[in-house]
Amino acid sequence: MTPDSVGPFSRPILVERTLKAGQPVTVEATEEERAALARDFGLPGIARLAGTFRLSGSLHRLQVAGTVEAAVTQTCVVTLEPFDATVTEEVDVDFAAQDAFAGTPAEDADIPDPIVNGRIDLGSLAAEFLALGLDPYPRKPGVAFEPPAEAGEETPFAALRDLGSRDG
Repeated sequence: MTPDSVGPFSRPILVERTLKAGQPVTVEATEEERAALARDFGLPGIARLAGTFRLSGSLHRLQVAGTVEAAVTQTCVVTLEPFDATVTEEVDVDFAAQDAFAGTPAEDADIPDPIVNGRIDLGSLAAEFLALGLDPYPRKPGVAFEPPAEAGEETPFAALRDLGSRDG
């Protein structure tokens, strides 16, 4: 894997070493990584992105559970003003050795994410869950969409209605 192929926030870990340690793993994005992710996600900024994960299972079948937390700046879809928001997403993902599901069509099974060369990327996982947790239509707190005031009953069909009333 090259840095460009895995995204701007990459923290590959050795599954075997992490399972033996039995401790939660915390990953936190640097300022440069947060800036790159903000560009990728179309956000004005990401002030903080961290994930805490606990691994369980084996080298061939692994479960990763934890939490991703972020402080982001989003743009309000109503006012177009930036505002700060927090994102908290629970993570529960299965991983399996790459060859465990070889030949199984993707539509036939819920295929776990792959364990590649004994490693998984917790940074990429944190970035993925941040993306999933972002509000696609963010609104600044206290802002409500107000439709434009109607200008009476003038519609494209009003002229037709008027023509019909003149004939009768």
